[in-house]
Amino acid sequence: MSFLNTVPLVWGMIHGPQQGVFDLSFALPSACADRLADGTADIGIVPVIEVPRLGLEIAPGAGIACRGAVRSILLISKVPIRAIRTLATDTSSRTSVQLARIVLDRKYGVRPALVPIPPELAVMLGAADAALVIGDPALHIDPAALPFETLDLGAEWHEMTGLPFVFAAWAGRPEVMGDGIAAHFVASCRYGLRCMEKIVRQEAPRRGLPDALVHHYLKHSIVFELGPAEYEGMRLFLEYAGYQDSLRSAGTIAV
Repeated sequence: MSFLNTVPLVWGMIHGPQQGVFDLSFALPSACADRLADGTADIGIVPVIEVPRLGLEIAPGAGIACRGAVRSILLISKVPIRAIRTLATDTSSRTSVQLARIVLDRKYGVRPALVPIPPELAVMLGAADAALVIGDPALHIDPAALPFETLDLGAEWHEMTGLPFVFAAWAGRPEVMGDGIAAHFVASCRYGLRCMEKIVRQEAPRRGLPDALVHHYLKHSIVFELGPAEYEGMRLFLEYAGYQDSLRSAGTIAV
């Protein structure tokens, strides 16, 4: 199953004018990258950290980003943030794991050992000082109700840089990214944004989430149409992650 935040991006391909343009399958972000890597998929909604690693080309205009608090990328710690030595990570999105490492290192001066664990908060905090919970599992957590220190990593990134953060983007191998490909993704996204009330009515009960939370998350927390500021934030993130040279040589972000 894919995360809630991918639904508006593909809504037009499932229900709108873009039906039949692509043969769709659904998976978590890390699995999408794996399918591109092994050749079982041509294009996917890919964690941006995978773009230079896999030599992919981004289809500009649509993706998953935030311009502040995002609500679905939570770092929850049972110790003071600067005392974190071990971090349990849900590896469904490798971009979020790298973002956590960058924020903790650059802002708080800590470099915890990572412990991959499925996204069950009690189990994660039983095995490590802190837990990184992302996507739908994070939406099922009310940070205000927790007796722990919690960071929203979208807010942390924006406070550090003043820039949006891009979690995932449509990307594929350069040989399949022909002219006009990106237009289909943007059109599907815009169709989804026009159908937001339908999306909320369908997805909230299916995922066991309150309608109001899903509506606010998709309308106000997530940015789906990406512009120059989003791509500048992406470039800075990949630079912090050590990929600036490969980006320059491969030209993987073309906007």
